[in-house]
Amino acid sequence: MSVAVATKLRGKRICICAGSGGVGKTTISAALAIGLAARGARVAVVTIDPARRLAQSLGLAELGNEPRLVDPARFAAAGVQIDGELWAMMLDPKQTFDEMVARLAPDASTREEVFQNRIYQQLSNAVAGSQEFSAVAKLHELHRDGQFDALVLDTPPSRNALDFLEAPTRLTSFLEGRAVRLLLAPPGLASKVVGRGTGLVFSVLRRVTGVDLLTDISAFLRALGGVLEGFREQANAVGGLLRDRETTFLIVSSPEREPVEEAIFFRDQLRRHDMPFGGLIVNRVQPAELLLGDPARARGALAVPLGDRLAERVIANASDLRSLAERDRASIERLQRELGEPFTVLIEEQAADVYDLASLGQVAGALFAEDAA
Repeated sequence: MSVAVATKLRGKRICICAGSGGVGKTTISAALAIGLAARGARVAVVTIDPARRLAQSLGLAELGNEPRLVDPARFAAAGVQIDGELWAMMLDPKQTFDEMVARLAPDASTREEVFQNRIYQQLSNAVAGSQEFSAVAKLHELHRDGQFDALVLDTPPSRNALDFLEAPTRLTSFLEGRAVRLLLAPPGLASKVVGRGTGLVFSVLRRVTGVDLLTDISAFLRALGGVLEGFREQANAVGGLLRDRETTFLIVSSPEREPVEEAIFFRDQLRRHDMPFGGLIVNRVQPAELLLGDPARARGALAVPLGDRLAERVIANASDLRSLAERDRASIERLQRELGEPFTVLIEEQAADVYDLASLGQVAGALFAEDAA
C-alpha cells in the first residue's frame, strides 16, 4: 500500500529539498508548502533562487529576507483550497549573516566595531560556506521562534552538497583554528609569530597600498572575538538541526542522467553525515501509459483518417515518447536501487510551465494524492 506525502511528513517540522539544478526543485518546494498549508498548517517556504521564480509563481512582486504571507484571496482566485497559511521568503545571505552578528554581539559598541571594520565589510559575503550556512542559520532562527508548523527549504544545486552539509562544521573549525587564535593574540605577538617572510609580505603591501593588512585582520578578529563563542554555539545548533528527528531531506531529481547521478551522490553524502533521508521525488516523468501498446501497430489504423505521411509522423513521435518513457522507468528503478528503495513520488511531465498558483496547486495535488507514492 502506498504512503502519501502528507503521512510521510507527519511529525516533521523541517523539510529540506535537495538535488541537481534544473529539475524543478523550487517548484516542488513551493508545491510541498502549498500542500501542507492546504491541510491546515502554517508553513514558510524559504528559497535562495535569485531568479525570483518562486515570487512570480506565488503572485508576489518580490520576496525579502523575512517571510511574507501569501494573500489567501490569491489561492481562492486560483481555485486552490487553503485551510492554513503559506508564507514565503528569499534568503539574503549577507543580511542573514549581519543579523546573526548583531544578535550575538555582547553590546552595541562591539556590534558597530565589527560592522565598521573594512575586513568584515569585504569578507562578510565571502565567509566559507556563507550562503549555505546562512540558509540553515535562517532555518534555525525560524524553527527556534516557533511561529510555523512547518518549514520547507529550497537548497542550492546538489553539486554544493558538501558545502551545504558541512557549513556548520567548517565554520566551527575555522573559528577554532590556529590562524584565528594567533590573530586574536595580544597586539605585537601575532606579527612576531607569523614569521619574517610573512611579515615582509605584509610590510610591502602596507607600503604599496597604504593598508596595514595584518593590523586590519587582527583588529577584525579581535572585534569579532566578542561574538566567537556565540558563533560556535550557533554553528553547533545549526548542525544539530540538520540531524534532528523533526528534520527530513527529500531528494528531488528528474529522469535525466546527470540529475540521477547527482541524486545518488547526495544520498551518499546524507548517509556519510548521518542525516535523515525521507524519500525521493522524481519530477518531469513521461506518463507510464506511453509504455502500453506498440505505436507501430497503429500505423494502419491511422493511415486512413490521417494519410500515410501524417500517420508516419504521429507514429515517429509516439515511438520517441515511448523511448523516453522506457528511459524514465530504467532511471527510476536505478534511483530506487541505489538510494535503498526509498519512499518515492513520481510527478509526470506537465503539459505547460508551472508559473502561477493554479499550476502550483496542480503539482501539490499530484504530490499529496493518496496514490502518489
